[in-house]
Amino acid sequence: MSKPSFCKRMKPVFTFACTGALAVWLSACGSDTSAPAGAASAASAAKAALTVQTVRPERSEWVAQLSAHGAVAPWQEVIVGAEVGGVRLTDVLVNVGDVVRKGQLLAVLRQDGLQAELLALRAQVSEAQALQFEAQANAERSRTLRDSDAVSAQELQRALTALQTAQARVEALKAQVAAQELRLGQSRIVAPDDGLISSRAATAGSTAQPGQELFRLIRQARLEWRAEVPSADLARIRPGMDVVLQGPAGAPVTGRVRAVAPTVDASTRNGMVQVDLPVAATQASGLKAGMFASGRFEITRSAALHLPQTAVLLKDGFAYVFVVRDGVAQQAKVQVGRRQGDRVEVVQGLEANTDVVAAGVGFLVDGDPVRVVGSAQGAASAASATAAAAR
Repeated sequence: MSKPSFCKRMKPVFTFACTGALAVWLSACGSDTSAPAGAASAASAAKAALTVQTVRPERSEWVAQLSAHGAVAPWQEVIVGAEVGGVRLTDVLVNVGDVVRKGQLLAVLRQDGLQAELLALRAQVSEAQALQFEAQANAERSRTLRDSDAVSAQELQRALTALQTAQARVEALKAQVAAQELRLGQSRIVAPDDGLISSRAATAGSTAQPGQELFRLIRQARLEWRAEVPSADLARIRPGMDVVLQGPAGAPVTGRVRAVAPTVDASTRNGMVQVDLPVAATQASGLKAGMFASGRFEITRSAALHLPQTAVLLKDGFAYVFVVRDGVAQQAKVQVGRRQGDRVEVVQGLEANTDVVAAGVGFLVDGDPVRVVGSAQGAASAASATAAAAR
């Protein structure tokens, strides 16, 4: 027998033997690795619990609000001007920003010329009254002589006409005296109402003209907010509604709707809503006429069950929370509604006395074991108390 043919006959036997040995070895290895696999299963079963804080839904009254923007403007602005022309301003007594009272003196026009004209008119009145007395005496004498036919009827009529003419002249001059006294009084420019001086054009030494603007006065220092509201929302606003404006310093200012415009701007499709602002609040907040401000109309009030936004998980177009029961986080599908700040309203799917994971819900899976270390509400209350004590 040749050596190559012997190897060919022994090759299947050797292959079978190697295969059997390999199988025995793999079986032994498998039996040796069974212990680590069991240990991994036990470790997975005893998975470490995540540390969480829980929170319970709160129920409180929420306000349905409508946001808008608009300008702050004077409630009513009065133009104070000169009614006497051709007279110089001698004194200007107020400036922009001054608070004035009704009847307070604002400026003074030169009065000596007006007083001289008044004295001349009074002298003319005295002269006309003397002529009136003479005409009256002549008329009475002519009437007496007429009874004895000493004067003609024509002379009597002439005497009566002279008396009426003298009386009319006296009345005309008295009217001129009254007009001159009025002009003299108008040389003292006074405030027509309580208010705030918003602008001043008066300058001492300048010559005033009739109708010329000298001052602008915001009546009673009252401001209003002229909000521009879309026409679709205009019907939801009623006079008397509360409005909260954001002041320039961040302080809120609460106003009240006075009027809703009966028309809508054709170009913007917005309607104007006039909101009265309290004087004290506007002065404290720093609101000024001409500023642009944002505000919110309080449309309705209703109860809401709400959670912190961090407790709600948005996934696949739905909202979920994780309810903690017996140390296990169970995923629950909920329906959310309104939002206010960092709070979300829960409309359906959750009871008020349920413990919910307060934060970190994105790291949880339904059925995860958790370890509760405290309440987020308790921590928030403690922080508030600490801050109050520090203040």
